[in-house]
Amino acid sequence: MSSVSPIQIPRRLPLLLTNEGVLLPGSTMRTSVDSARNLQLVRSRLLKGTSLQSTILGVIPNTPDPASDAQDLPPLHRIGTAALAVQVVGSNWPKPHYTLLITGLCRFQIVQVLKEKPYPVAEVEQLDRLEEFPNTCKTREELGELSEQFYKYAVQILDAVSLEERFKMTIPLLVRQIEGLKLLQKTRKHKQDDDKRVIAIRPIRRITHIPGALEDDDEDEDNDDIVMLERKIRTSSMPEQAHKVCVKEIKRLKKMPQSMPEYALTRNYLELMVELPWNKSTTDRLDIRAARILLDNDHYAMEKLKKRVLEYLAVRQLKNNLKGPILCFVGPPGVGKTSVGRSVAKTLGREFHRIALGGVCDQSDIRGHRRTYVGSMPGRIINGLKTVGVNNPVFLLDEVDKLGKSLQGDPAAALLEVLDPEQNHNFTDHYLNVAFDLSQVLFIATANTTATIPPALLDRMEIIQVPGYTQEEKIEIAHRHLIPKQLEQHGLTPQQIQIPQVTTLDIITRYTREAGVRSLDRKFGAICRAVAVKVAEGQHKEAKLDHSDVAEGEGCREHILEDAKPESISDTPDLALPPEMPILIDFHALKDILGPPMYEMEVSERLSQPGVAIGLAWTPLGGEIMFVEASRMDGEGQLTLTGQLGDVMKESAHLAISWLRSNAKKYHLTNASGSFDLLDNTDIHLHFPAGAVTKDGPSAGVTIVTCLASLFSGRLVRSDVAMTGEITLRGLVLPVGGIKDKVLAAHRAGLKRVIIPQRNEKDLEEIPGNVRQDLSFVTASCLDEVLNAAFDGGFTVNTRPGLLNSKL
Repeated sequence: MSSVSPIQIPRRLPLLLTNEGVLLPGSTMRTSVDSARNLQLVRSRLLKGTSLQSTILGVIPNTPDPASDAQDLPPLHRIGTAALAVQVVGSNWPKPHYTLLITGLCRFQIVQVLKEKPYPVAEVEQLDRLEEFPNTCKTREELGELSEQFYKYAVQILDAVSLEERFKMTIPLLVRQIEGLKLLQKTRKHKQDDDKRVIAIRPIRRITHIPGALEDDDEDEDNDDIVMLERKIRTSSMPEQAHKVCVKEIKRLKKMPQSMPEYALTRNYLELMVELPWNKSTTDRLDIRAARILLDNDHYAMEKLKKRVLEYLAVRQLKNNLKGPILCFVGPPGVGKTSVGRSVAKTLGREFHRIALGGVCDQSDIRGHRRTYVGSMPGRIINGLKTVGVNNPVFLLDEVDKLGKSLQGDPAAALLEVLDPEQNHNFTDHYLNVAFDLSQVLFIATANTTATIPPALLDRMEIIQVPGYTQEEKIEIAHRHLIPKQLEQHGLTPQQIQIPQVTTLDIITRYTREAGVRSLDRKFGAICRAVAVKVAEGQHKEAKLDHSDVAEGEGCREHILEDAKPESISDTPDLALPPEMPILIDFHALKDILGPPMYEMEVSERLSQPGVAIGLAWTPLGGEIMFVEASRMDGEGQLTLTGQLGDVMKESAHLAISWLRSNAKKYHLTNASGSFDLLDNTDIHLHFPAGAVTKDGPSAGVTIVTCLASLFSGRLVRSDVAMTGEITLRGLVLPVGGIKDKVLAAHRAGLKRVIIPQRNEKDLEEIPGNVRQDLSFVTASCLDEVLNAAFDGGFTVNTRPGLLNSKL
């Protein structure tokens, strides 16, 4: 046998202080370098050195002392290990540090420390040589792995220079492990196994104390869990492809050490697979008459939406395997889109699960993470199915119009597969990596607007508009649902508080201005809280009166009844009578509880001078009225636009002024100097209150023309007229969207006449009958018709300022 040349280490070694474990000769360890001394050592010796000698370090185990100064060199252990730096990896995040891969060569003893800064260097004496015992390297490496978690014992092994002394310390340790393995093997032989599988003996457990006993209880429990998991896989009704994957994974799990990170990941994956409702479903209640009653009881109005749900029920009754539709409820906040989804599930007798998509910007939220990532998990769709436990629930995808996009992908694109009836029967989540059938799931999405939904996603959904409520509908909703709910939440009864419909109408018109009923609900909550205070005070006063009667006795009670007049009782706070029940909420009570009305400005006050007109705008919160104001002054013919306007609205303003300039002679419109050139030595300023709200869109065109026509003619626009419509340079009026919401906004504001494009006349069929009766509609195809309808007496050709035409 050829002899091995002895290893000679340098007499002077730089010292690497590590607190991540003890490096033994013959073993390999990774250690992190982030302290100032160790960083300087790596940069000076390992990164700049070129010889083999520069890669040999002295590794000293170091136990950090919190009380010691970081600048001072801590007390050094006497024995260390000379190591060879095999690999150096550096990083700057989150702070500069290096990771070293080092292999132990031999022991050394510190003779003296030669210097401490910038890193410690010591004179050392080599204690052993690896060539003397060539067959012990593998044993040392195994001992190094075995000693990772008991630092003190490993240091004792490091200090044992004599081979005999090392054997005395390590052989009892190995004997104890062998006995534990024999006992474990004997115990496993007595266990029954259904499929006669071979149980792989787990690797040696880490020793937590010396001496100590090997504990198998947790391992036995894990084995029992694996047997139960395997039984669940066999008895589950998952598809064949999913079953094959699970069988493959359970075989891998049996052979896998529990200490591996992949063990827990694989086990969680299998548990999810057996918990998913592959073929478990609920039976739909298909009684259409009962469904109609239930929907009517839960929600007032919303006829179009209820009709669509009943249609689905009817077709489902005729065809049992109908795929679930993909519905999208679009409407302003507070109109009941989310609660309708819950009612649909209740009507069908299905489970309900809501998935909030607002602000989601990672496609993994929809499709899940691949199992190669640490902390991977399934997407919200699969997780929701696991939660409800059936494969045909009602999934509400809330706020689908507020999905984001980031470097992690586009969740809206991931939803394309989920919401496509032709694809979702084979939906593959990245975490599962097997197909799951979503065709029986009834998906309902909600949105405030379709403008921010990608066209491809919008094309896969059936859009159902859910417009705002009329005043009459709000009154019915308040007395059917909102007031009883608030009374129950505040512990009140109808015998204690009464809110007449007239009061409800005052709250709707003077304290709220919204398409939905959320603000209205909050106002009722404020009223109930104020009444609860009165009721509680009244009960306290009644208790005081009763207590005084009992304490004074019969004679005193007669004296009080004789002498205490009603005036004296009412003047004394402690003896004040409780309020009479029920407490009636009228307008005066509203003013005391809610404060002065928030919306008291009359529209006629805003239109008391020329140059003001009322337009109708659509927002995601519903329809709103919008005032347009214009003024003129001497200048150089400039047009100023204010009010946070978008590009489209600015273009509408330029279109309006161009059309009026070209038709100034026709309508006898002049500037301040009498010229038909309206911008000759004249500046025009157009303002759209409120200035802090961003506005855009083409529908303000007719309003801007009317406002400027009023300014240059000196005539007032009718105070009860609102209008909407896009204009062209030739004076045509083009159709716009959101007619129902805009008309409801005009009705809420108390206006009487609404001017709309002629091509929007078909949209009036969606307006409730009571609103159509209260309003007068004028359909216009050109700006001539708009101006004639907007001014009292019309606005006919060649009309001089101040002269009124009898038309209209």
